[in-house]
Amino acid sequence: MAVINCPGCKKKTSDKAIECSHCGLSLQALDSDKIANLNHVNRINQAQRLMTYSFVAMLLFCGGFLFMFWDNVEQGTWQHNLAMASTVVGFILYIIIRIRLLFFKRKK
Repeated sequence: MAVINCPGCKKKTSDKAIECSHCGLSLQALDSDKIANLNHVNRINQAQRLMTYSFVAMLLFCGGFLFMFWDNVEQGTWQHNLAMASTVVGFILYIIIRIRLLFFKRKK
């Protein structure tokens, strides 16, 4: 008896199991086409998740930037520090996530 990764949820399960104990996917009815389709769907979901994180990071960056200059907050106040922190964190997260997305799309 060997331990394999479930094609649906990528968690460990027995190769003798009829269905995955985590996600309930029937392992007996799988053929190469269904496995390829599940892998394709998983890649699409992961790419969409990275794009969503990228969008949230961009909102964090733009929100901090706009709050800092739209509201004319004074330098040294907690609003200014919060806006600067939001801008810097959003920018760094955006760059990191976009690099991860680039490497993800190159890898097949």
